[in-house]
Amino acid sequence: MITLNMFFLLKFIKKAIFIFIIFLVLIFFFSLGHIPKKEELEYGVTFSQKQASDLGLDWKAVYSAMFDDLGAKKLRISAYWDLLEKEENALYDWTDLDWQINLAEEKEAELILAIGGRLPRWPECHYPSWLQDATQEKREKATLDYIEKTILRYKDRSVIKAWQIENEPFLKYFGECPKFNSSFLDQEIALVKSLDDRDIVITDSGELSLWVPAAKRADIFGTTMYRDTYSGKLKRYIHYPITPGFFRFKKNVTDLFASPKKWMVIEMQGEPWGPKHFQYLSAKERSKTMDLEKFKSMIEFSSQTGFQEFYLWGVEWWYWEKEKGDSAIWNEAKKLYKK
Repeated sequence: MITLNMFFLLKFIKKAIFIFIIFLVLIFFFSLGHIPKKEELEYGVTFSQKQASDLGLDWKAVYSAMFDDLGAKKLRISAYWDLLEKEENALYDWTDLDWQINLAEEKEAELILAIGGRLPRWPECHYPSWLQDATQEKREKATLDYIEKTILRYKDRSVIKAWQIENEPFLKYFGECPKFNSSFLDQEIALVKSLDDRDIVITDSGELSLWVPAAKRADIFGTTMYRDTYSGKLKRYIHYPITPGFFRFKKNVTDLFASPKKWMVIEMQGEPWGPKHFQYLSAKERSKTMDLEKFKSMIEFSSQTGFQEFYLWGVEWWYWEKEKGDSAIWNEAKKLYKK
């Protein structure tokens, strides 16, 4: 005999199964989407002057090799504020950034120029040291001044195809940064739009963030894409249990609430991630999150995500490994840029 409690339990189980089936159907539906042919895929690279220098490399040699040997034609570079204005109210030193932009122009490349206090590479925020103890009001006023100066200096350079404002600004808990203020981000965007009409790139974490707040503000939305990382909080390596459909799903759902002109993978994993900077890890330890086979696997994985344009992360590491006698990943990357 079925008791009243058993009746309600069976009813609950049936409803749960029905909801779960609907959930699976929705996931399947939102994971659909056009997957470009491999010959249609475009690859760029993110370059960091700071990262190359921290590795003890001649950063100009690395930058030049990206064009002359690797064959890259699409680059993302950063206008690191702490390199431009090392002392308060001092004249900006544009020398290194000018050199990067001039060479990209000479090589007929395309640039995304990232500007803001939060830019690619640890510690994520790259404010000048003289702002360390500044009030929020002073820091924000100074940030807008630095952004304006940068845009006005380079707005006539056609080699720059888009401005990236801040880097993963909605990933609040990652990096050594001041408290995030979305209203101030909107001020930054409004300032740039008032000075120039090029597209604005806003980026977000592929695995750890909702994309909607970033995508709603973007002309071009850029996601990160990682599969193997190290968690400082958990003190262990992590392999994300996701498939390419995960990114198609997020893109399709986000598309219901935001309509960027363009979607891209702005930071695709191409270097190790460990408990220390990779130059202080053994080759065996580095291989836990990136080696030649993982690099190839990442390229294949990304090609199924529905995105068409990818900016790889780690060119400084490829060059560093090459200088130490292992050119495997550098040579593998050449295949992407010299199609």
